[in-house]
Amino acid sequence: METLWALLHQTGLAVFLTDPEGWRQLVMIVVCCVLLYLGIAKKFEPLLLVPIAFGGMLANFPLAGMTEPGGVLYVLYHMGIENALFPLLIFIGIGAMTDFGPLIANPKTLLLGAAAQFGIFATLIGAYTLGGFTMKEAASIGIIGGADGPTSIFLTSKLAPHLLAPIAVAAYSYMALVPILQPPVMRALTTEKERKIKMKQLRAVSKREKIIFPFVVLFLCALLFPQATPLVGMLMFGNLLRESGVTARLSETAQNAMINIVTIFLGLSVGSKLTAQQFLTTQTLMIVVLGAAAFVVGSGAGVLMARLMNLFVKEKINPLIGSAGVSAVPMAARVSNKLGQEADPSNYLLMHAMGPNVAGTIGSAVAAGILLALCS
Repeated sequence: METLWALLHQTGLAVFLTDPEGWRQLVMIVVCCVLLYLGIAKKFEPLLLVPIAFGGMLANFPLAGMTEPGGVLYVLYHMGIENALFPLLIFIGIGAMTDFGPLIANPKTLLLGAAAQFGIFATLIGAYTLGGFTMKEAASIGIIGGADGPTSIFLTSKLAPHLLAPIAVAAYSYMALVPILQPPVMRALTTEKERKIKMKQLRAVSKREKIIFPFVVLFLCALLFPQATPLVGMLMFGNLLRESGVTARLSETAQNAMINIVTIFLGLSVGSKLTAQQFLTTQTLMIVVLGAAAFVVGSGAGVLMARLMNLFVKEKINPLIGSAGVSAVPMAARVSNKLGQEADPSNYLLMHAMGPNVAGTIGSAVAAGILLALCS
């Protein structure tokens, strides 16, 4: 009987029933089940949300040892998140999948991608002055406004690793909610006439231009924003694999096998931080609210920048494409196109919106480098 009693106390069920913190672990398992539902049933960023949620479930089962030294989640986290390896590898894959042609054809849209990063810095100030967060924590929260999951994880793992789980979940949740969050902002900041603006077809971009582009971006970034070089460098390396024309096998691997494998490991690693001690706090609720503010402000800033540019340019820009500057490739560009066609069914904005969309990917990486420089 003593042996059976001792065995009973070594079960997870006994911990749930007797440990004062057991109910908190049960709550987190329920939270992870909700995230799984959103990923599977609602298709909210399922490629990341499903591994994150499942990793969170594993992390909250008592006595499993998944997050203790030697546990698989512990190993994955220290192998790829603590040193920011996984986000950098994902950026290689993103670069290999990205066509910068629309940005090269219309360089003015780079300003829209830059303007959309305003949400990051506005939220940083708000979180630091009003939310009671440290500068490093505020910077990690603000980067959610870039709508770029790997960048959010990269910066947070360096500045505020204890906030990694809520920031990662918030970042990917808002990326999935782009079709819901952006349209009200876009309609509120534009007129019917502006939404009907038709833009001239983009010029054809030569192969030479596409090959030179990664080097130009990399050298400018390395000279002006050296702390952003790891992210931008991996992004441009992946794009060079795509555009060089001589590394098709490497490009295909980066776009498919490599990014899929790393995504699995990244999701499980982030999920390992979805523990009750780190997630069930008032800070988490504030992060969710501030993250939404960062995203909305960034979307609005891109739209307003397009309206400002129209005061000075001959060929008018449809302000709807400005909201695509928050990144979230290509979903934000599709939202711009959809609203444009609501105003005029013959108005096709997708390729025009891809310019600020891919510019936003570069912009969020540069913003992360600036924040690293400010907070280090």
